[in-house]
Amino acid sequence: MKMLRLRSPSVASLQQDVRCTVRLLDDAELACSIQRDTKGQFLLDHVCNHYNLLERDYFGIRYVDPDKQRHWLDPSKPVVRQMKCQQPYTMCFRVKFYPQEPIKIKEELTRYLLYLQLKRDAYHGRLLCPFADAAYVGACIVQAELGEYDPDEHPADYIAEFKLFPKQTLRLERRIMEIHKNEMRGQTPAMAELNLLQRAHTLDTYGVDPHPCKDFTGVTAFLGFTARGFVVFQGNKRIHLLKWEDVSKLKFEGKAFYVIGLQREKKLVLTFHTSTPAACKHLWKCGVEHQAFYKCVKSSQIKTVCSSNIFFKGTRFRYSGRVAKEVIEASLKIQREPPEVCRSETLTIQVPLSGPAHCKRFIKIIVIRSSSRSLLALKDPVHLSPHDEDEGEGKEGEDDQMSGSLTISDMVYTPCCSPLPTPVQYEEGGVAMLFQSPAHMLRELHDDPELQAELRAEYERRAAAVEPAPVAAAQRPRPGQEQVAAWLRGAARLVAVATGVLLVALPLLLVLLESDIDVSFLHDIRQTPEFEQFHHEYYCPLRRWLICTVDSLLEDLTGN
Repeated sequence: MKMLRLRSPSVASLQQDVRCTVRLLDDAELACSIQRDTKGQFLLDHVCNHYNLLERDYFGIRYVDPDKQRHWLDPSKPVVRQMKCQQPYTMCFRVKFYPQEPIKIKEELTRYLLYLQLKRDAYHGRLLCPFADAAYVGACIVQAELGEYDPDEHPADYIAEFKLFPKQTLRLERRIMEIHKNEMRGQTPAMAELNLLQRAHTLDTYGVDPHPCKDFTGVTAFLGFTARGFVVFQGNKRIHLLKWEDVSKLKFEGKAFYVIGLQREKKLVLTFHTSTPAACKHLWKCGVEHQAFYKCVKSSQIKTVCSSNIFFKGTRFRYSGRVAKEVIEASLKIQREPPEVCRSETLTIQVPLSGPAHCKRFIKIIVIRSSSRSLLALKDPVHLSPHDEDEGEGKEGEDDQMSGSLTISDMVYTPCCSPLPTPVQYEEGGVAMLFQSPAHMLRELHDDPELQAELRAEYERRAAAVEPAPVAAAQRPRPGQEQVAAWLRGAARLVAVATGVLLVALPLLLVLLESDIDVSFLHDIRQTPEFEQFHHEYYCPLRRWLICTVDSLLEDLTGN
């Protein structure tokens, strides 16, 4: 008799290398190989060492799962366990926590990487700019990339070729050229980048990674987390700003996301609904991390938070990095010589290709500035939409508009720019077959006798299988009786379930409210704001009323 042996993974299988590609902020790619047990912190350190970056706490690595849901790579967990897609893995190096005051960044290298991120935000419409700010931001980008204005090298409409914003008008381009000619003279690339950071951090959407959702009325809104607090946008208007010190709890249940806080000394509960539970969990994790990073004074003050209600633990999560104040203090202690900043000096030029008017295609052209400040154009792969495929996230760039100011839109996919989903054989009808009218297809169906015979036979087989056995008329229940019986069965099940829940919940509730048992599980429940509100506003008045009622009844009985 042979014995089955369950073999654990061998050492050789655990040491198999996994290939990863990390897309950097300048669209370059960094390829590396990791082992199956390598944690996310190692990969993040590898990218930061590639840049020679010390102020690395502002940055993170982001990836997209097969369901098109974005995630931040957890530094404390193995990379392979987090990635659900097939190898090789593709991830992106991005700014995760935007500095509240960019002037406090110590090294020019860190400011340059933040500048690249803000340039991407402006290009994809995440950085909403009024007209004056958009013109100044665009002029700073042109100054940093092209240098001084030179009438011999720059034609009259040189800005028109550059793609700085999702939709830039001729009026905006002229204003950018005016600022570039008159106000940017003498500024080095580092100075222009710092000026952009100083202007960008005053905008409402600085550092906002918009999460689309719907509020309790069903209106589309975009949630974000900044250094100041939790923000809500509708269109291009900020309708809520709840500072971090006023946010007491963030939680989620399924697709529902709750923000509990104080506003004008009154309790405020904001409820939003996401498209999927995974999107809601990602939104909750981002909020927990941002609140810990900007609100806490020391990393030792960070606590493990729970997404649950009173009776269920739910998802537990803890931010494991340093907080903003510790990062600034560590930056002040940097004593090394500033590293050399290798600027890519690239801009995106929009060049329409031939094709239908409703299906525009564009080529991304990289403009490289040489030492003699001449412009060279190099073609990149063709992109199917005006927005590049940001961070490997498919067509997930926001399709934003600019008319005086930019707006965030929930358009994440443009069907007119996508190819046909499956190959079409032209000899069998080609694309025209996809657009035949229903009447024409029905006529072809009725004219085919073989197909009609097959359909008739299939119908008879299904009818014979579904036909019930004959029942005497006297034994058949009436329709009204069937409805009453179904209602009674449903009511009985409801009563049974409610009784079981009460038998379990009431003893637990009495233990929580009346006993002094100091168990970690019970202690965590007692510390939740929902439990404290229930205890002080509902249970205590009810208990006092019951005691007074019982005392009065006993006095009446003893008096009689």
